[in-house]
Amino acid sequence: MAVTIVDVAHKAGVSPSTVSRVISNDSRISQKTSRKVRKIMEELGYHPNMLAKSLVTKTTNNIGIVLPRPADELFQNQFFSEIIRGIVTKAASGRYDVLLTTGTNEIEEEQAVERLVRGRNVDGIILLSSKKEDRTISFLREKKFPFVLVGRSEQYSDLISVDNDNVQAAYDVTRRLIQAGHRKIAFVSGPLNLTVSKDRLDGYTKALYEAGIAVQAQYQFEGSFTMESSEEVVQDILKLKDRPTAIVAIDDLVAFGLIRSFWRQGLRIPDDCSIAGFNNTLISEMCLPPIASVDIGIYQMGTSAAQALIQRIKGDGFEQARIIIPHQLIWRESAGAHS
Repeated sequence: MAVTIVDVAHKAGVSPSTVSRVISNDSRISQKTSRKVRKIMEELGYHPNMLAKSLVTKTTNNIGIVLPRPADELFQNQFFSEIIRGIVTKAASGRYDVLLTTGTNEIEEEQAVERLVRGRNVDGIILLSSKKEDRTISFLREKKFPFVLVGRSEQYSDLISVDNDNVQAAYDVTRRLIQAGHRKIAFVSGPLNLTVSKDRLDGYTKALYEAGIAVQAQYQFEGSFTMESSEEVVQDILKLKDRPTAIVAIDDLVAFGLIRSFWRQGLRIPDDCSIAGFNNTLISEMCLPPIASVDIGIYQMGTSAAQALIQRIKGDGFEQARIIIPHQLIWRESAGAHS
């Protein structure tokens, strides 16, 4: 015979409504009572019917994560696995489950979000990227649906978002290369319709400008967050008569792809070209040579985004619209001085 909420209440010495409030994470229930009830639930093997609960409370205890590109590309990049780890950890501590969705293009992404919202499959959504004129953000705002953006919106300044100061971070890494004697520095971005690409490009150009170095279009390359894109960039660099002596890459995976492609062409890093990336993921330490990188606190970004969303879902209020996670330069062998 199945264990019921009444059985749990009887053994715990509380009312069924108290057990229900414990299941719903009601803040009015003390931690002592909550721990006691949950222990009894575990002992009796009681599992609440979350579907029935959602019909009554209009909540699901689910958080949706919108991945910004097809999954086969996404999980090549450790940024996404690390930020999802942070989100899941914080969500689990608040007794929320996580649903992932994505699309192969902007329209499919918007349709996936609409299904989550209209079907009430989640209580809130975390977006892992922001684009110019982002239709998904506009839709969520129109529906007044709880969401948090990882990144920066160019359209709306009042969004709850978690981000780095990407302009300053790119400025800092470019400045470090300039201080090492480099004057011909290239920048390999992701798609320029992404805010993160635009902001890091702005930081790069700002550092060059302040150092009195001419900003040259031939040293700016738009790619994607894949190693295949890096191979194409290297082919374009090798065609230049006056090649760069250093490269700032939008991401560690891109930096790794550049190093691998240069190596295949018989060039060595940093002897022939210094390279620095972003994210300080595991690949930056495992690469030969290890990649100089900007640590942007990916895991902390994930936990902060989940915490902000849960607070918004619960109506606890969240005063800070934009949360900035500090960055740190981690200098390694891939970025040497220019002789």
